[in-house]
Amino acid sequence: MTRDTDTVTQANRLAWNASAHRHRQSEDWRRQLSGFADPSFSTFDPTVTDVLAGNGVRGARAVQIGCNNGRETLSMLALGAAHATGIDQSDAFLAQAEELRAVSPLGGRARFVCADAYALPGELEGGFDLALITIGVLNWMPDLARFLAVVSWLLAPGGRLVIYETHPVLDMFEPHGEDAHTPKYSYFRTEPFITEDEIVYDGSAAGKAPPSWWHFHTMGDIVTGCVRAGLRIAELKEYPHSNREVAYDIYLGNEAQLPLCYTLVASKS
Repeated sequence: MTRDTDTVTQANRLAWNASAHRHRQSEDWRRQLSGFADPSFSTFDPTVTDVLAGNGVRGARAVQIGCNNGRETLSMLALGAAHATGIDQSDAFLAQAEELRAVSPLGGRARFVCADAYALPGELEGGFDLALITIGVLNWMPDLARFLAVVSWLLAPGGRLVIYETHPVLDMFEPHGEDAHTPKYSYFRTEPFITEDEIVYDGSAAGKAPPSWWHFHTMGDIVTGCVRAGLRIAELKEYPHSNREVAYDIYLGNEAQLPLCYTLVASKS
């Protein structure tokens, strides 16, 4: 079953809005709400912290596409970004972002924009030195090539893109299945997953939400999409640690270790 980009994007927006209240109930939310009162507080792990530090986050005009509740957008300020913009289409999550911004001493250097990633305000064109994409964002995009072209459009000449994502190989596996270590899905699957579960990452039981669409993209799709969007690949690095939902921790520490996540750095000419 396929749907046009606009229909899928709006369906995912409804699913995220319906799931936002669950995230407010989490321990992570309480930690963030208190943590951002400290200007040095960051939710980044060491991997993406190092990659951002090595790619000019300090002093940068930074943007995060798919910022969720803004925690990582604000974390870029803690790493020294001059200004940080978070973009998301979920107004429910951006309401949480504004709460976090309000408690942060650095919040005056941040802003949040509610917009469809495929229809961004023209004023954002070429306005950023550094763009960040983190876990899960690419898989919510029904048209990956078009999305990466938008990301390139956001960057000023010489600007850099940092992606820190779950590895596409993981979408071959079903961690809740009877045989979680045997591939269940083709790496080259083109049909999306469609679920009516709330979108949660902490292992808690999910209630019902409007249907959401999770898309498969191979590493080749991602790299080629960047290149065709006018971005020069500087680095692609794969890691054995997981930055995905806790259910995927069962793939950690195996003798025959899967790649569980990756960072990709690219620049705009």
